[in-house]
Amino acid sequence: MFQIGPLGFAQPWLLLAAIALPLLIILLRAIPPAPIRRRFPGVALLLGLNDDSVQTDRTPWWLLLLRMMALAAIIVGFAGPVLNPENREQGSGPLLILTDGSWAEANDWTARMSRIEALVANAGRQGRTIAVASLTDLPADGPVFQSAEAAERMIGAIRPNAWLPDDTEVTEWVAALDSDFDTYWLSDGLGRPSRSVIADLDDHGAVTVFERLRPVYGLHPARFDDGAIRLDVLRSLPTEDPVTIAAIGRDPAGVERELSRQPLTFPEGALTARLTFELPPEIRNRLTRFEIVGQPTAGAVSLTDDSLKRREIALIPAGASQEGLQLLSPLHYLREALAPNAELIEVPLADAIPANPDIIILTDTAALPQQEAEALSAWVDDGGMLVRFAGPRLASSDISRTGEDDLLPVRLRTGGRTVGGTMSWGEPKALAPFKDGSPFVGLQIPGDVTVSTQVVAQPDPTLADRVIAELADGTPLVTRKESGAGQIVLFHVTANAEWSTLPLSGLFPAMLERLAIAVRPAAPDAAEFEGTIWSLDQRLLADGCLAREDETVAYEGEIVATGKVGPDLPPGLYRGQDRLLAVNTITADQRLTAANWPAGTDIERPQAAEERDLSAWFLVSALVLLTLDVIGTLGLTGRLRHAATVLIALLILQPHPSQAQDDDLIRAASEVVLAHVLTGDDGLDEMAHQGLYGLSDMLFRRTSVEPGRPMGVDLETDELSVFPLLYWPVNADQPLPSAEAYAKLNRYLATGGMILFDTRDADRATYGNTTAEGRKLQTIAAGLDIPPLEPVPADHILTRTFYLLQDFPGRYNGQIWAEASDPAAQQIEGMPFRNLNDGVTPVVIGGNDWAAAWAANDYGQPIYPVGRGSAGQQQREISYRFGINLVMNVLTGNYKSDQVHVPDLLDRLGQ
Repeated sequence: MFQIGPLGFAQPWLLLAAIALPLLIILLRAIPPAPIRRRFPGVALLLGLNDDSVQTDRTPWWLLLLRMMALAAIIVGFAGPVLNPENREQGSGPLLILTDGSWAEANDWTARMSRIEALVANAGRQGRTIAVASLTDLPADGPVFQSAEAAERMIGAIRPNAWLPDDTEVTEWVAALDSDFDTYWLSDGLGRPSRSVIADLDDHGAVTVFERLRPVYGLHPARFDDGAIRLDVLRSLPTEDPVTIAAIGRDPAGVERELSRQPLTFPEGALTARLTFELPPEIRNRLTRFEIVGQPTAGAVSLTDDSLKRREIALIPAGASQEGLQLLSPLHYLREALAPNAELIEVPLADAIPANPDIIILTDTAALPQQEAEALSAWVDDGGMLVRFAGPRLASSDISRTGEDDLLPVRLRTGGRTVGGTMSWGEPKALAPFKDGSPFVGLQIPGDVTVSTQVVAQPDPTLADRVIAELADGTPLVTRKESGAGQIVLFHVTANAEWSTLPLSGLFPAMLERLAIAVRPAAPDAAEFEGTIWSLDQRLLADGCLAREDETVAYEGEIVATGKVGPDLPPGLYRGQDRLLAVNTITADQRLTAANWPAGTDIERPQAAEERDLSAWFLVSALVLLTLDVIGTLGLTGRLRHAATVLIALLILQPHPSQAQDDDLIRAASEVVLAHVLTGDDGLDEMAHQGLYGLSDMLFRRTSVEPGRPMGVDLETDELSVFPLLYWPVNADQPLPSAEAYAKLNRYLATGGMILFDTRDADRATYGNTTAEGRKLQTIAAGLDIPPLEPVPADHILTRTFYLLQDFPGRYNGQIWAEASDPAAQQIEGMPFRNLNDGVTPVVIGGNDWAAAWAANDYGQPIYPVGRGSAGQQQREISYRFGINLVMNVLTGNYKSDQVHVPDLLDRLGQ
């Protein structure tokens, strides 16, 4: 490419035509021809007369300049001017294009694909063969070098994955390569040991690395620590830009939305920073994930699971003493403190242990039957938490006096301690501030919390390490010890207000909540999951979205417990028998670092100024100059007034917009016309128009319906009642309808119209509102009178209106939603479906991108690709059939359900 400063030319030889510009002066001066002087005596009669019409004998200099500038603009425009052109070196021989294909590339994947397409096109012009491979999905048989046309069809199937390349697999794959080829490696910017294979690639030919100098962000799995959620935020490069972390969860209506957010500034030069979320238990129980705002990658998402959810706590009654007044019952105070944040069960201890709750609470229980004591001890050793409260029974018993009891954290003194009674020597004691290392640290102690009676711990060398709360005089109030994988906690006072005012204060539920946090570990133990089977409930995609799995795949517990994500263990939410487990893309011990390439590596960075093709600008400028030339010529010849008159007449004769709109409405009312909602995105509106055109063509070919050409409708100005079906492609940036438009839409739905909402996001928005289009659809639907919806059942009328269908694909094949069926509808004997008469759904919702699958040009040829090979052709065919079923359902209603009356008709006819 020939380049002059920042301006380059794709066809510089065309600039040679500029040499001919001086000849233009000679040509233009010859037009019009110079007048010939001839003497004629009669001319003397004209001397002294003024001629109002003056005609020049040569072309004016300014008109000559206009024409030369127009011709120069045409020459430069066809020479292919490019501003800030990329300097692509010419090469020969095969070219291997590698992309890391990891989640770190998801936020700019479109730009990377454009780069790959440009590389393939450039290599094709040079006659080179190309192979394209992703390091997270390496071809088992090595790269296949083929023509540029074949490579262009392949690159459409490449997608980023929600994990990083396996270093061992990449090293072995590169080591097995043979022959000579050049390599172009698109890096995600993260450091990995497998980067060293660039030396092996260099043995085969020239290697160029494309890398953006920007940080990659990530999140460690969320965990609890001292009553708060801790998040470690990672980055690969130190920058001064702050980040924002959002906590996402479901509101009381079940809609997923942002529940909280916090900004974070990394310490100078640090690659890791910690953030704390202190959320009420009601909010914490609704959390589904944390994410870094503005970073749509799987690594920037931290999924949450049951480790943050409500615990199951067993309250064990203490016999007949509980059968008194409610305010004297210890269980009453425990219920009030725990019910908002936990699931409570009240059963005898013998029934509680087999139920395997998270916590068992004993109130004033002394000796236990030997069988129950052994079972309870084994339950604690397996990871359970036993919380005990003192009382008169425990104070008067001999439990843990001569030796430490297995189910108590400390030895106890005989009797109790009364510090505020009539015969006491002092006033009730207050609580001391909680020390570092205590699970209660940070909690504020109300001034009215006092203790008058307690059981006293026997001093011994281990006592100090087991005290987690104490009185102002240093007497232990709450003690704890580890027992196997679990722990035992003892409150040295009663659970009611008999011995202290603690159960009457807000400190009491806060202390119990802090203890409940440490019950279930966030990270699974391999031994715990040995022999178990898990199913992937929702998959975490590379762009940070969740997608529900269509098919159930079993994963062994040993693999799930490792947490090592990859093709054999995709990140997402896994469901077991009694637990939901989050497997995140980034593990708790993983770090992010920048890629460190060997010295001498040819690294290509994106240009600060993008490459821009200026051909259209120069050609448009030439057209403007030629228009000015025409106007100037008309002015010189005295015909400008006549031309202006003709132009004004043509403008007057143009049909008025309202008249054109009325003509369109008349056409739509006189024939079947499918319509699409105009979104303001010209590309999306054009695709929707092409899609409905292709569907209308199929209806004309295969059915008795002869639809007209589809139309785009403006919800604010156009009448909707003449259209049987509206296709509404949802765009995240489209404006919301006005109140008048919503009223018009609701009338349309109530009078038999149908709207097909298409989020075009592969059905991800259906599950948990995980895409921008899904969130926009929820906002749009809030103002519409839409009935309750359900996934389309197998016997829905859409499965048999014209074709028999099981799926409803477009470019994607996801689940669709329609109006919920009447729960009272029964299946008629002898019929394969229920009686669903007069149940035509007013809306159908999905994300399968139907318009792209239906789209066809004027020759009936598909425009956009669907799938690959024969499978893709079959998917497009089923997509057309779904569209035909949809239109036939709108036009004819549920006429096919009338077949349920056939048995009655035959019975009446005596058949």
